[in-house]
Amino acid sequence: MLTTIGRVTAVMARELAEAEGVCARPQLRLVTDRETGAVSRVALACGSTRESVCRACADRARRLRTQQCTEGWHRTDEPERDTNAGATNELDDDTGDADVDETGDEERTFRRVRSTRRRQDVPDLPHVAMSSRTVGVVFVGNQGREYRPSMFLTLTLPSYGPIHDGAPASPGSYDYRRAALDAILFPRLLDQFWKTLRRAAGFDVQYFSAVEPQRRLAPHLHAAIRGAIPRTVLRQVARATYLQVWWPAFDQAVYVNELPHWTGTDYADPATGVLLPTWDEALDGIDHDPDAAPAHVMRFGTQLDVQGIVRGQPDADRAIRYLTKYITKDVASSHDDDQDHRHKAHVDRLHRELRYLPCSERCANWLRYGIQPKHAAPGMAPGFCPGKAHRRDHLGLGGRRVLVSRKWSSKTLARHRADRAEVVRAALESAGIIAPDTERMAAHIQAADGQARYVWEPVDRDDVSYAQVIMFPVAERHRWRAQYEAARAIQQSCSAIPP
Repeated sequence: MLTTIGRVTAVMARELAEAEGVCARPQLRLVTDRETGAVSRVALACGSTRESVCRACADRARRLRTQQCTEGWHRTDEPERDTNAGATNELDDDTGDADVDETGDEERTFRRVRSTRRRQDVPDLPHVAMSSRTVGVVFVGNQGREYRPSMFLTLTLPSYGPIHDGAPASPGSYDYRRAALDAILFPRLLDQFWKTLRRAAGFDVQYFSAVEPQRRLAPHLHAAIRGAIPRTVLRQVARATYLQVWWPAFDQAVYVNELPHWTGTDYADPATGVLLPTWDEALDGIDHDPDAAPAHVMRFGTQLDVQGIVRGQPDADRAIRYLTKYITKDVASSHDDDQDHRHKAHVDRLHRELRYLPCSERCANWLRYGIQPKHAAPGMAPGFCPGKAHRRDHLGLGGRRVLVSRKWSSKTLARHRADRAEVVRAALESAGIIAPDTERMAAHIQAADGQARYVWEPVDRDDVSYAQVIMFPVAERHRWRAQYEAARAIQQSCSAIPP
């Protein structure tokens, strides 16, 4: 009985958190200021970017991405690199190279280079002199009016079979294997597209893009591009972009019932004890085989949509809202409104196909095909790779759903988040509210004795229930709202008094 009451209370607390717009999974911490001796409770948001996990945090993440997209889309000045970004930049996605595989123990010095000669079945592209600019060109219209248009682009994958209401019309003939592989490798194809587009456009094209599932569950791309590019060039680049994946063959399973065993340093055949080829040895075999062919080749579909967007127009705001609409939803549940039994069966079938396909060079599924994955380790088993691409809520899309070029806004996502927090904090302070600066408290600020000034301690879960944890940020929000409204009322009454 008490357990049932506890569950009902937890459900009501979660519903209250969603209604109030606070994190549904807060982490309560005790923070001690060693200089003043003050002890405060701080509720840290979970920071999830998925609505299925925490709606409030996901909504904040979506608004943050909206601001990031808005700041960088129609810039008129060249952005400078954020000097506080450090060695890694969480906004950077444009770092891969689909035609180059890093192998060997000394990955920084040795690179396995493939031929750069283009396939004969793709069209040629124009040769354009490169410019280092990232902003769009200014055009002069009627009556001397100047404007600097940008673009909104949508790219899709090809058909894998007829679709009816979001599910295959004939599941038996639908090419699930190619659909699953294309979903896994879609980010690599996008990487090739942006490289090719920059060469064909003649300038350093910058983009803010989101990868979303269509109703048929195939990923497609919506991208805001800074500057205008001729539509004929965009279509040429889309037709000419392809991805060749030089992996060992994985079309025939070698080990199904008896799996390779770990010898302490490598994986070996369960019957003979012979070591399986390492990843480097398998690639060496491809390099020395004159008849070797790519394990997979993928291209974009024929559908391509391009729209010109001008800053300040209603189309620009609508495009940004559309671009960030689905980035907080799981792939499999993005179209829950129209999921009948056929669509759910389609999700299940695609998920089964993804279970044993390799998602990367380090995927445990390579053992199923008689190859040791790159950086093999004990405990690997086919069908149990922890990569996100194999999960049902991702359906092949294991990487980030939002892809942003390096020079889009010159800021890291952490910098954007800090800017938003500063604006909110300033607004509260103007109304007489001093909000706790959790980022400052979390930083390594030293006290007079050289030790950390703020000491963070977890709250014992036995001392507080889930409902009590939820009520803390809810009560805090109510208090801030009341203080803000009271302070604003005082400010308005003071401004109404004549000088």
